[in-house]
Amino acid sequence: MVHMETEVLLDAGAVSRCRRRVHLEADPSMRETTLAPPDPAAEQRMADAAAHRLEIRRRLVEAIRREQAAARGVSAEGGGGEEAGWVTVPRELPAGERVRITEQALADGASYIWGALLPADRRGHRRGGAELLVRSGAGYLPVLVVRHRITDPGAGAVTTAPNQLDPARAVVDEHRKVRSQPRDQLRLAHLRRMLEALGLAAHQPLGGVIGLDADCVLWHDLAAPTWPGGRSALAEYDIRFADRVAVAQAAATGGPALAEPSRILDCRACPWWPTCESALLAVRDVSLVVRGEDAMELRRAGVSTVDKLAALNLDDEPPIVWTSGSFPDAVALARAWLADLTVVRRVPEVTVSRGDVEVDVDMESFGESGAYLWGCLLSGADIGLPQGYRSFVTWEPVPTVDEARSFAEFWAWLRDVRERTAAAGLTFRAYCYNAMAENRWLFGSVERFAGLDGIPAKNEVQSFVDSEEWVDLFRGVTEQFLCSRGKGLKVIAPVAGFSWRDPEAGGEASMRWYRDAVGMDGAVPAPDQRERLLRYNEDDVRATQVLRGWMSGPANEIPYMGDL
Repeated sequence: MVHMETEVLLDAGAVSRCRRRVHLEADPSMRETTLAPPDPAAEQRMADAAAHRLEIRRRLVEAIRREQAAARGVSAEGGGGEEAGWVTVPRELPAGERVRITEQALADGASYIWGALLPADRRGHRRGGAELLVRSGAGYLPVLVVRHRITDPGAGAVTTAPNQLDPARAVVDEHRKVRSQPRDQLRLAHLRRMLEALGLAAHQPLGGVIGLDADCVLWHDLAAPTWPGGRSALAEYDIRFADRVAVAQAAATGGPALAEPSRILDCRACPWWPTCESALLAVRDVSLVVRGEDAMELRRAGVSTVDKLAALNLDDEPPIVWTSGSFPDAVALARAWLADLTVVRRVPEVTVSRGDVEVDVDMESFGESGAYLWGCLLSGADIGLPQGYRSFVTWEPVPTVDEARSFAEFWAWLRDVRERTAAAGLTFRAYCYNAMAENRWLFGSVERFAGLDGIPAKNEVQSFVDSEEWVDLFRGVTEQFLCSRGKGLKVIAPVAGFSWRDPEAGGEASMRWYRDAVGMDGAVPAPDQRERLLRYNEDDVRATQVLRGWMSGPANEIPYMGDL
């Protein structure tokens, strides 16, 4: 957001951003507020996204060079500089200079404008730019380059080839379906409105996206009724943007605030969270234990604080139509928060499935690129295999076919453990914390590496996942406990008495360690970071082992929600 006295100019992100954050960013009195320090993991994601954009730009320029050379009947080898009709607006230039170059390219009718920064639409309160503007007829179409996946296996997405930027050549893809990425569509709608204000929007209300895999260009019809209630992306954007403009204008002019602080999921990574947290704690706001629509409705019903929620009777009818969880849980959670309890029991007696032979499993992945490490902890009855921790890992940067080798070795070992246990007439259980992640890469590995040595059939993995042998401890915690500070393993395991050896242990930190461990970006691989990742993974499986032991007995000594 930019400020010129009380002028409000919003970028595309405002429509997906918390309304209170929009208020704070527009409030002149908040300009000197100290924000939370940048998250190193977020900064790394931004750097990765920038590198991804550069690679996509290189591919597109090469594709255009080949196409133009073929049209001229000459070789594309040895070409240099920008291709005819292609203009690059350097991101490192000051904003004013970037706008000037963009305006000149638009005036010249350039076919492609990379890194475009459009002139501010002051009447519409908009500012922003696109990775790429593609000329279409007398106007332009916006194309985004993002570092997340934009399609899934399936059918129905409208796509062109990876380097084909003409939507007239798009077809209904028989192998891909659209993955829900609302922010992409809203950003395209924002750019469409900016181009319309300039009189330079293409006739068709389309926008393209090139994603992480860069295996196609996905085309969105921004006027199609694909949103809830039959709305289009443009209609949804217009509603949201008008609301955010109203919020920002009220803040900029000192009017009554249209958005008050309320804790939501996005607060965890918001630079304004220290400001909002302080305000919420000062009034003991109900959103500290109940989030989303329920928190807003409770305030309207007069239950604005944790204290007021805790004072309600668990057996009474809720004062609002409850939409998430249960009302008794919310009241008990408020009481736990007041008593400074991290965990309370939801059930009279906590139970967890146990086996004679047990294996704790934890997988480490690098974003969407692949699963590079499967860590296992074998314990219980002797079946002739060494007990303790072992890892199955590849240190080739993922994605790599060597990932198939490490996964196959992991699965062969797990199969051997299960077969030995069954042969001994014993019971087997394998544990993880939140099976969604492990299951995703179990099936993903089977699909990606099908036919390679040691890769199991999908039905073998499906049979295991569906069996009672595969136990998700996260589900057990969710069903049997109320957790006032979250249900992550890093929160719950310490209650059971476990602590990680590395003070920085966490998923985001492990991403940084991994980059160093495999020598990404041309760096020399760091053996000490490999050891750090293995130690972290071992602690994760030992944490689930300790948690399981705690749930088998000592957990029944913590307070029961009905007794609070």
